Amino acid sequence: MTKLRQVKVLHGHGLSMVDAVRQIGISRHMFYRWRKQSGEMNRAQLSRRKDLEKEKERRRRAVSDLTLENLVLTEAARGNF
Repeated sequence: MTKLRQVKVLHGHGLSMVDAVRQIGISRHMFYRWRKQSGEMNRAQLSRRKDLEKEKERRRRAVSDLTLENLVLTEAARGNF
């Protein structure tokens, strides 16, 4: 986020986008990928997004664990152990 802001400021001071990106030390492709991912979000929105992604991953693991546990119990109930 900080680097995106730095590029925006340098570009505003008259540097071309390519020169601004080069000056902060990242590739053009990385800059455009970061910009595409974050869009025009502010810090609070990015923080919220990261929190939601962590929660989503936690829930995905919980469902996976429960599914595996369910399969084991199903096999045990059939007597195929």
